[in-house]
Amino acid sequence: MFGNLVYILCAATSTLCAILLLRGYHQSRARLLLWSAVCFIGLALNNVLLVIDQGTALTVDLSLWRIVPAVIGAGALLYALVWETP
Repeated sequence: MFGNLVYILCAATSTLCAILLLRGYHQSRARLLLWSAVCFIGLALNNVLLVIDQGTALTVDLSLWRIVPAVIGAGALLYALVWETP
């Protein structure tokens, strides 16, 4: 019961961070903000899929589908940190 609440709060927090980062990117055009927003979008998708996976009685395991957006988001942020120059 409390686990699902924590997962929902994590999804909401990740979504809010992505929105704020995108808003900051539109104001300053700093590319690192864009890549950080992409990372948080991936983390938000990961958390939404976790809520779906843990909150429902599905017989399908969504663990692989949960990992994919998180890895893509983290990879985007890693790319930005390594290759983007200030």
